[in-house]
Amino acid sequence: MRLWLFIPTATTNQDAIARDKSIESLAHKAGAKFLSFKDHVIFEAPEVLKQDGTPFKVFTPFKRAWLSKLNESGQEVETVTPDFQNFVKADPAAFPTLAEMGFEAFSGDIPSQKPSAAIIGNYDKTRDFPAQNGTTKLGIHLRFGTVSIREMVALARKMNDTWLNELIWREFYSYIMQHFPHVTDRAFNKKYDKIPWLNSESDFDKWCNGLTGYPIVDAGMRELNATGYMHNRVRMITASFLTKHLLIDWRWGESYFASKLLDYELASNNGGWQWAAGTGTDAQPWFRIFNPYAQAEKFDPNNEYIKKWVPEYDSPSYPKPMVDHKKARERALATFKSVLA
Repeated sequence: MRLWLFIPTATTNQDAIARDKSIESLAHKAGAKFLSFKDHVIFEAPEVLKQDGTPFKVFTPFKRAWLSKLNESGQEVETVTPDFQNFVKADPAAFPTLAEMGFEAFSGDIPSQKPSAAIIGNYDKTRDFPAQNGTTKLGIHLRFGTVSIREMVALARKMNDTWLNELIWREFYSYIMQHFPHVTDRAFNKKYDKIPWLNSESDFDKWCNGLTGYPIVDAGMRELNATGYMHNRVRMITASFLTKHLLIDWRWGESYFASKLLDYELASNNGGWQWAAGTGTDAQPWFRIFNPYAQAEKFDPNNEYIKKWVPEYDSPSYPKPMVDHKKARERALATFKSVLA
């Protein structure tokens, strides 16, 4: 009997890609045919390139090329319903338990894998306000493959361009990691590996536990610690605070998020952290420093989100700000300028 081994292709982590190649080699040695299929993204790295055949490094031109390729056929994104009748049926083999694979039990709520038409329809208006139920929370399902990226893109094209834009960002970060695997543990822009991070362990501990004295930052960290989730706008604020206000290596924060986020995905987490730190693909990276006070005033004007996660924020028991925003901003700018010089 001819055996067929179907594997969804790994598209980011180099260890996962090496694993797939190892399985392919094992299948060939056993006389089985190995078939791999793209499943995690719409387009893999070689499918979207500049005219000179080199990879894009900036999101906007990548997005234009990505959309152009998507529209080439003039058809909707293809979705497929598999027919399992032709698969070989066999008794289940011994399989490691979730605990043996390193997973831990989680007692919190898992977001629905059914997209909300109301949320997607209003996504461009509600996505930045953490007190509102304005995001799909489908990241966990995209991460584990319990929803189809093809179905989500088809839905986004019909309902909301802003949500489609976010799905393209996810594709972009996977694309960057495929073409530039060094970003897994180093700066995309390698000169930023020379940043003299302060890396204070006590400062990092305060940030992890939501005790910085900046309410919007602390609310985000406490939400993460309690639920395994953090609103995307607040992810940017907390990441900017760690890397710019505290001058702590983005890899520390990336690793902490990886240990807590239910929707953790290597490429997206890495890309988001390098964006916030100013070490990534952004054309205007290092001098973007979020003002946590201004961010809270704009996106949580009634302190609803803050009050939910930091109920003591306006009481004497709430800690004073661990750094002064103006001084921390000036210090960050001077530090990054020293690297550029």
